[in-house]
Amino acid sequence: MQMIKDILLMQKRELKEYHNKKYIERNSKITELNKNIIKVVIGPRRAGKSFFIMHELKETDNFGYANFDDETLIELKNYDELIAAMNEIYKKPKTIFLDEIQNLPKWELFVNRLQRQNYNLIITGSNSNLLSQELSTHLTGRHLSTIIFPLSFKEYLSFFGTELTTSEIKQKLVRYLNTGGFPEPLTKDINNREYLKTLYEAVLFKDIVKRHNIRSYKAIEELSTFLLSNTGNPISYKKLTELTTIKSVHTIQKYIKYLEEAFLLFELNAFSYKAREQIKSNKKIYFIDTGFINAKSIKFTPDFGKLYENIVAIHLKKKELEGQLKLHYYKNIQNYEVDFVVQKNTKITELIQTCFDVKNIKTKEREIRALIHASQDLKCKKLTIITEDHEAEEQTEWFGMKNKIRYIPLWKWLLKE
Repeated sequence: MQMIKDILLMQKRELKEYHNKKYIERNSKITELNKNIIKVVIGPRRAGKSFFIMHELKETDNFGYANFDDETLIELKNYDELIAAMNEIYKKPKTIFLDEIQNLPKWELFVNRLQRQNYNLIITGSNSNLLSQELSTHLTGRHLSTIIFPLSFKEYLSFFGTELTTSEIKQKLVRYLNTGGFPEPLTKDINNREYLKTLYEAVLFKDIVKRHNIRSYKAIEELSTFLLSNTGNPISYKKLTELTTIKSVHTIQKYIKYLEEAFLLFELNAFSYKAREQIKSNKKIYFIDTGFINAKSIKFTPDFGKLYENIVAIHLKKKELEGQLKLHYYKNIQNYEVDFVVQKNTKITELIQTCFDVKNIKTKEREIRALIHASQDLKCKKLTIITEDHEAEEQTEWFGMKNKIRYIPLWKWLLKE
């Protein structure tokens, strides 16, 4: 009991440090904060979940706190001892904040019991399983989910405080694409590349290799490094067995699932009206933060075309996780490919291409051709090309097929969306 109390006291001191840190305002809010509904905040490690909750709780007089990234706490056999220690330290709080809950064995039983005892609960997790339907089966009471990703471009710009000129916004976008949106390197002015490299490797080891008892760290690291160098490229699990030392399709599939659960990357299926075809399709892989791509990449110069595509994917993926849309890519039998198909309910509402170098006539024609064909195939009229700097609406025709295409710079699209 005393050991648990000592851990919680040290964690309480760490909480006080949050008040001395610069907070970057997030676009998300926790609804029904003071009601007896379990609030679940989910996202990658170090994306700012705890800081976000601390900010949301700033008007709350007293709340208990436990962080289950501590190995001693997750080895607890009697959870009543934890609550007893918390009651003593925090004077019987009615609101309890449980951080990184997925580390606690049988956490759902513990959380359900606390809710039955009328505690107001806020929990965080760095595992995407907490977003799945499994959560509904685990939690007997009502719950609300909030998703916190690394900083969006709009949130990133807010750090700099003053109104920025268009030229300054464009300069900040280049930096944002290279360094990503994890808050800590920005607020502490530390070496971004080293920070992200260390974070990536820590998540890979702690949340994947250690948790799932993977024998070969090198194998999954090799796979993730290959995927980092091939973001946005459609690829099959079978092809990955030929390009890596992992020779089992099942193992490839399993490892990518683990990488996705840990919020390092996510998969995109090709669009099809048949669910079976979507599942069987080649996958496109994107990473949860473009900073990871540059920190772990073996390339000496950034590929802005790929970074543009990945940042758009991140932005749309968050909307998908929030239930606003469904996201796919599209490739037809003539191999014309569209980066993103936005679906709301059963309707395709928008087709999006990213094109860094739209001034290149051949590149522009290729993007237009794919959009026009997909527009005909999917019966969608809203066509968008996200560019470096070109902004216009142009009426386009391709072999008798006509449509209007909107061109919008990436910085403006990110701030508008």
